[in-house]
Amino acid sequence: MTAQDFGTEISRELVAPRGPWSTVLRAGQVLTIVDVDGNQAVDFLAYDAHDTAKAYSAQATLQGQESVFLTTGSVLRTNEYEPLLTIVATDVARHDTLGGACSKESNTLRYGHHTYAQHACAENFMAELGRYGMGKRDQVSNVNWFMNVPVDPDGALGIVDGISSPGLSVSLRAERDVLVVVSNCPQVNNPCNGFDPSRAEMIVFSGATVS
Repeated sequence: MTAQDFGTEISRELVAPRGPWSTVLRAGQVLTIVDVDGNQAVDFLAYDAHDTAKAYSAQATLQGQESVFLTTGSVLRTNEYEPLLTIVATDVARHDTLGGACSKESNTLRYGHHTYAQHACAENFMAELGRYGMGKRDQVSNVNWFMNVPVDPDGALGIVDGISSPGLSVSLRAERDVLVVVSNCPQVNNPCNGFDPSRAEMIVFSGATVS
């Protein structure tokens, strides 16, 4: 699919390196996330806009598709197995569901106490969720667009160099009204951002009405 298949462009916003972003997508609208400079992980939360207790669930999503990676046709599901968003196009073969979001606490555990003061995705999420009257208890499992987290035969995970490059994108169609929250990942201690966080672009298209 191409941008022409997604309807009229409604908005286009550039998210700075390490920055947060959020919006409410109406049913049928398409969000295209662009890895502007390449090798940038974009952390992502999603909620039913009218009942935020119905949030993206990694467990339900992975069980529903029987794969740990997201690609074209993957459906992001709530904890009640209801569809939130469908990947309608992607320039990258797969996206991560397992690596989680960085935080001061996880940075300390993985990389040492000297990292505690570093800005992290958890802080970005809290800042954006607060705009909608939500808080720490509402932060659920997240998707990491463009992030490369291979799973070894023994079950071990590794965060390695990304498989994206400048200008590649992923496009998601909202299956209902959906609140989406983004952290343009600030991580500098592993290769998920090439040790140099960069820009992401968020483009919303009108799409088609979901019946």
